[in-house]
Amino acid sequence: MSKVHVKVDDTVYVLTGKDAGKTGKVLAVHPKTGRVIVEGVAVSTVHKRPRRAGEPGGIIHVEAAIDASNVMVVCDKCKRPSKLGKRFDNNGQKVRYCKACGETVSTVGLAKK
Repeated sequence: MSKVHVKVDDTVYVLTGKDAGKTGKVLAVHPKTGRVIVEGVAVSTVHKRPRRAGEPGGIIHVEAAIDASNVMVVCDKCKRPSKLGKRFDNNGQKVRYCKACGETVSTVGLAKK
């Protein structure tokens, strides 16, 4: 899997899994594996050992990666999860838009017509 429909700092809604129904911000995207890390979703407990002198160890909580197909981008305008489309705006710049309300979500790149 090489393309992922979400980007870092997108707000997403989790569709399936133990955290279904939660929303959060995307912290990292791994396009090779098709997985994303979402803030506050799929939190796992890690027992961390101190590696250097003065470094604390203990039990910490870390967000685990979930599959990108299990999340949908939340539109800023209509405040609901929706599919995204791509189009060129008036400046010839490629942008992502919400298919529910038609509002621009964010720019994709500097591709020209």
